[in-house]
Amino acid sequence: MSLALYGHPFSSYTQKVLISLYENSTPFEFRKLGPETPEHGAEWARRWPLQKFPLLVDGEKNVVEASIIIEHLELTHPGPVRLIPADPKAALDARFMDRFFDLHVMQSMQLAVDATLGRYALKREEGVALAKERLETAYAWLETALAGKTWATGDAYTLADCAASPSLFYADWTHPIAEAYPVLRAYRARLLARPSFARAVDEARYFRQHFPLGAPDRD
Repeated sequence: MSLALYGHPFSSYTQKVLISLYENSTPFEFRKLGPETPEHGAEWARRWPLQKFPLLVDGEKNVVEASIIIEHLELTHPGPVRLIPADPKAALDARFMDRFFDLHVMQSMQLAVDATLGRYALKREEGVALAKERLETAYAWLETALAGKTWATGDAYTLADCAASPSLFYADWTHPIAEAYPVLRAYRARLLARPSFARAVDEARYFRQHFPLGAPDRD
């Protein structure tokens, strides 16, 4: 049964799902959303009226929310890389870290972006300052939580690392990870070196000019 993914290559949550697909070399059709592909936008809106990235179409089944999509792929299109550990307690750890990166890193970064775009009543400076404060707290916690680990929960690459990759990628653009956090900095570097995420980063490189806070000349 064929798979189709609706999203945008510069979208963090689209990248999260792309990583999982690339990890297992899962065949799929990428239906990029944008003004140049109105037919994709119309079908996406029909299938998911909330119009959030990404949407996976598996036959006639519509699957939304990045973490749920990855879980769906694990159940229905498993590959050699198991992103949800078989052990229930290890799986719970992976799911917790997945939520941590989405809720406390990505959402904090998004606060700065949204304030810059005028989506909140907050002034740009206030939104950016609040985002940096929250990111600093998250960085400090992660520095301890990741100590002695290769990946987010240990030696195995999981759902949590799919979430961490775009989260830390964009968060570091918003509030650079200080040298005081060598464990976290090294972890981010390992994520960037992972072929699945490196591919997603390269595919989105053209769109860096549109990052509201200004993309740094690195990564």
